[in-house]
Amino acid sequence: MTAMTVLTVPARPEEDASLRPVAWRKMAWVTWRQHRTALIGVLALTGAVALCFLIVGLQLHHAYAVAIACHPASSAACDAVVANFNQVGNFLSDGIPLQVVSPLIGAFVGAPVLAREFESGTFRFAWTQGFGRWRWTLAKLVGLGVVVAAASGVLSALASWYYQPYFASGSQAPSLTKLNPLNSGLFDLRGVDFAAWTLVAFAVGALAGVLIRRVVPTIVTTLVVYAALAFATGGWLRMHYLTPLVTKGLNVPGSVRIVSQWGSRGGRVVFTGPPTFPIYQQYCPAAAGLGKGGGPSSGNPLQCMVQHGFTFWTSYQPASRFWAFQWIEGGWLLALSVVLIAVTVWLVRRRAV
Repeated sequence: MTAMTVLTVPARPEEDASLRPVAWRKMAWVTWRQHRTALIGVLALTGAVALCFLIVGLQLHHAYAVAIACHPASSAACDAVVANFNQVGNFLSDGIPLQVVSPLIGAFVGAPVLAREFESGTFRFAWTQGFGRWRWTLAKLVGLGVVVAAASGVLSALASWYYQPYFASGSQAPSLTKLNPLNSGLFDLRGVDFAAWTLVAFAVGALAGVLIRRVVPTIVTTLVVYAALAFATGGWLRMHYLTPLVTKGLNVPGSVRIVSQWGSRGGRVVFTGPPTFPIYQQYCPAAAGLGKGGGPSSGNPLQCMVQHGFTFWTSYQPASRFWAFQWIEGGWLLALSVVLIAVTVWLVRRRAV
């Protein structure tokens, strides 16, 4: 056999099969084997929070049913029942236990996915296993992203059930604690928002891992970026998804989210925010209790300012826009997650070994 005949010998069937791309289902198994500790941690974290919400939620719903069934509502016995309801879920009423889940998943699941591979150098071996670097990255990110989003979605549904008594009418017991569904800290825990925020945190961690390639700095960066994005969204962006409604006066129903307040005079804005003591001191000192000799107030300072030609205004978002805001925010968060994952895959594909 000559060298020429050796070069022209056809490849055996099993050699052709070895050149075929590895099936996606096999990569799913590899992803589970590599990241099962992180996934088990996600299930443990969400399970612990869910158990807490379930135990307290059952007590809260029972206390609410007893409170609205109590008659007469003004009796001392009913006051005690209402006080019991207000105390049952007090430590969970602001959503703090659930607020930490999304950034923790982003920091300890999303950040190490690729950062650990680059830091340890194992990516060089992984990229030679017949799956391809971009398919390897995409399979990991999509698979893990679906799992963390699904887990947080289940947790969000449980949180919505837990907070239901706080948003009910409760006309029989007006002193029951009420929460505004648009308040920061509660809005992003319900509906589709919580799963979307968790997915964004995961995508931010994955992208930071490719850029930084060190696990600990990537974790810190993920937490910082997530906190900045959440603060900017809850503090400013969310309240401008739709044009706020405007009404005269400073008193608005408790079910609305106030965007801004201001006072005008002669068609010109004189001050922003609710009127403060210096404003009263400047325009209505007597009504504010600043009369001669430090005597008592001679009237209502707001009425005094109205008599001086002031008009008060309030812009707000009604609670009826909750689901509209949910779909708007969930939509752009999902789009942001897709972009971050796409950029991550692109960077991995272009990275030199």
